[in-house]
Amino acid sequence: MEGRCAVDTLVEFGLSGTACTQKLKCGFGTDVFLCTGSDEVYVFSTKKRKLKAVLQFPGSVSDLVEGQDKQLLYVACSSGVYCVCLQSLLSSSPADVSSSPAELQISSEFLVVPEEGVVSLLLVGSVLLTLSQRDTSWTLSLYSSPKQSAASSWEVLSSFSLPIVSNVIHIDSEKKTGTRRSPVLTCVHSSDATPSSPSSSSSETTPSIGHFFLESILFKLLFGIDAALAKSPVILCGLPDGRLCYLPLRLPGSQLRVLHSLEQPVVFVGASAVLETGPGHAQCLVAVGELGRVLLIKVNKGGSEGGGSTAGFIEGCVPGPVMCGCVDKGCFYYSTRSDLLVLDLSEGSCGRERDEEASSGTVAALRSPTSLNVGRVVALAERTRNTAGEVQLLCLSVRGQLQRITLPLGREDARSSSRPSTQAGRSIRDLLSAIGDVCERASALKSAIKSKNQILKHLNQVLNISFLLTADTNSEEHLPLQEKPLRCHAKTSWSRLLQKDSLSLTCVLDNSSPYVLEQGWTLSITAIPLSYSPSTGGERSSTNFSFPFQNLHPGETLEVSLPLASAGEASFPVTVSCSLVFSLSSLLEGEAAKLPGLQSSCISLPLNTLTVDWLHALQVDSPTSTHKTVTSQSYTTTDTVRSFINSRRIMCRGRGEGGEGASKPERDTYTAIVRVSSELLRDTLVLKSSDLDPQVRQQNECLLLLDWLLSDGPGGVKRGQHGDKISVSSSVIQARGPNRHPVKLTAKEVNVGEENVRKEESLTTVELQIESSSVAAVCGLHHAVLRRVQTLLQKARHRAASTQSVQSLALRQALQRAEHLLQQIQQSRVSGAFSGGVSAGQVTRSLLSAYRELRENPLLII
Repeated sequence: MEGRCAVDTLVEFGLSGTACTQKLKCGFGTDVFLCTGSDEVYVFSTKKRKLKAVLQFPGSVSDLVEGQDKQLLYVACSSGVYCVCLQSLLSSSPADVSSSPAELQISSEFLVVPEEGVVSLLLVGSVLLTLSQRDTSWTLSLYSSPKQSAASSWEVLSSFSLPIVSNVIHIDSEKKTGTRRSPVLTCVHSSDATPSSPSSSSSETTPSIGHFFLESILFKLLFGIDAALAKSPVILCGLPDGRLCYLPLRLPGSQLRVLHSLEQPVVFVGASAVLETGPGHAQCLVAVGELGRVLLIKVNKGGSEGGGSTAGFIEGCVPGPVMCGCVDKGCFYYSTRSDLLVLDLSEGSCGRERDEEASSGTVAALRSPTSLNVGRVVALAERTRNTAGEVQLLCLSVRGQLQRITLPLGREDARSSSRPSTQAGRSIRDLLSAIGDVCERASALKSAIKSKNQILKHLNQVLNISFLLTADTNSEEHLPLQEKPLRCHAKTSWSRLLQKDSLSLTCVLDNSSPYVLEQGWTLSITAIPLSYSPSTGGERSSTNFSFPFQNLHPGETLEVSLPLASAGEASFPVTVSCSLVFSLSSLLEGEAAKLPGLQSSCISLPLNTLTVDWLHALQVDSPTSTHKTVTSQSYTTTDTVRSFINSRRIMCRGRGEGGEGASKPERDTYTAIVRVSSELLRDTLVLKSSDLDPQVRQQNECLLLLDWLLSDGPGGVKRGQHGDKISVSSSVIQARGPNRHPVKLTAKEVNVGEENVRKEESLTTVELQIESSSVAAVCGLHHAVLRRVQTLLQKARHRAASTQSVQSLALRQALQRAEHLLQQIQQSRVSGAFSGGVSAGQVTRSLLSAYRELRENPLLII
């Protein structure tokens, strides 16, 4: 085929329906009907190149067919079949001055067949055929037209059923092509039968749409001699499961039978006139599957031995998938969405050849279709010819453009053309149009490939980060916090806003990995108090914070701040869990990222867990360093005012009660003591000067312990005070806890040993004493100090202590005292549980007494 195809865009609908639901059919004269699977049918005039009307039906439209008189239109909806007269509706609609199409609302009064689920229609004379799918079968129903009015309900003549086989073929094809197919209905007439149309102006050589004439010999071989003698039309039905069925209409006792199976959804059923033996008579039946399987049924002539003629079934494959198709004499035009192809069915079909050679030539011809360089076609109408004899195809593109494709003349016609200059100009124009179309498709394909490469690159980074974080979790030996490639560390700080103090936590995400945390990552932080705050009513609640970020490169950090607690809340310690969350929807762009199933899909990777204890939440009221902060000054002023008010209350109450209030003792003070050997401090905490005097060294050990407790926190959390490290110059620190109670920390040197032990044999320790009027403050600080001392024990060198030194240090007595306290605590719990004459107040006092003795007489940490 020489030359290029000319593509003329008639109108652009801008539709977005799927390819399986869009149907394009030529109708009355130059009108074209288009249904897209919605509830609307568009009527377009190719002569006037304008949209005439939009028919709106009560349900989604699945198929439509025109009447024999070219006046009525039958439309299959989800609620049934409607019959409308388009001309009368257009004439009765009010005239519009503008060029906008008429919008016609079709009501239920036009319903003629109240059958739900009709997917295909066919009109044969005065018989209307509907095909619908039930739960377990396909149902083909025949209706006769009423004599009174076309809009009246039609009468049921008969109904035929065919069981539904496995949907594996249909589902497999739907996954490969992304489309869902509906059945195909067509009618076959014998070549020696008269056309079914009663119109006297109809020519026998021009059957209506959906009807074709088949050579009488092939008709007899396929459908039987009875159907040929009765000149009965035969209905061909191509199902989505691949079966090709047939039904003779005028034979008594006819059944719906299977002619062949393509094993893939049937897309097209038609006939081709491969030999010029008779005008309008086809010698080949054509059926095409969605995945490219083609079935050609021809007559095999008898050989020299005198055998009779038989029906030959020839199967082949063409490049697929096949979206739509139509036949013109010996050519089959079909679209694969990416290209429009033409298949010459006349090759290898010469009658003088032997049947074996003809079959092999036909199969070879199926493998090499010719490209017309027109892409993105999803629906084709019946072909036509213009005055110049050129074949014209009406098609619908993916973008919703109604196009007229004019095919060039054949080789012989092109050589005999008397207008070479016109043909040359048209060829150049068509070539430029094809180049533009190819460039547009290449640009779109290049953009899609680039987008997919970016998605794959992004996904590769996500998988690498996931493997990096899960490797340490699954391994038996866990890396230290400082060696983790992705980790969080934090710092606490107090701030004052609107006359209210609050503790905030600044978390820093450190990316020491070789990967970039791109778009889609979120730092998730969950704060869970380990104790209950009185303000929460005895319930422990967690708070979650999310911080989306993007493009955190290797070596960079992300710093976020979050509120942790307000002054007066004693819900410490607080566990802070850090994790990285990746949203899968960030891999896609546009509408694909808004899919319902993708919105909640995410990957959560835990990083590390931090603990904020009472030492982190301390507010130093009056540090003895030379530099005092603004916060401590404000606290000192507040404390002075509060002390003054309390003193005035005592004085007034004393005068009113005869001076008894003045002599009333102050609130009880609770104490906890922790003793750590100086040798452990020297081994783990490096002194700045090792050649100092013993008295100065002793003082440095005390200051060093306090400075280390307030500045360096275990587990990646540090205590900050306006960004500066606290400089401790005194062994006594006055502070205030998060519950606003005063706290006193005192560090001093104590020699531990028996009274009769020599001084050089005693052990030098640093005793840290915690004092406060709040039990919660003493407990919380004691727990925080012991937690930090545990890190010292992990760093210290293992040494075996001698039995004599253990005995001389009275450690055995201290252990016996601790065991006695343990028995006292267990006995108090048992008495409280069974309430054997012991009140709750007595149990509480007993436990508090044991608690005080245990805190004030601790074990020695060496």
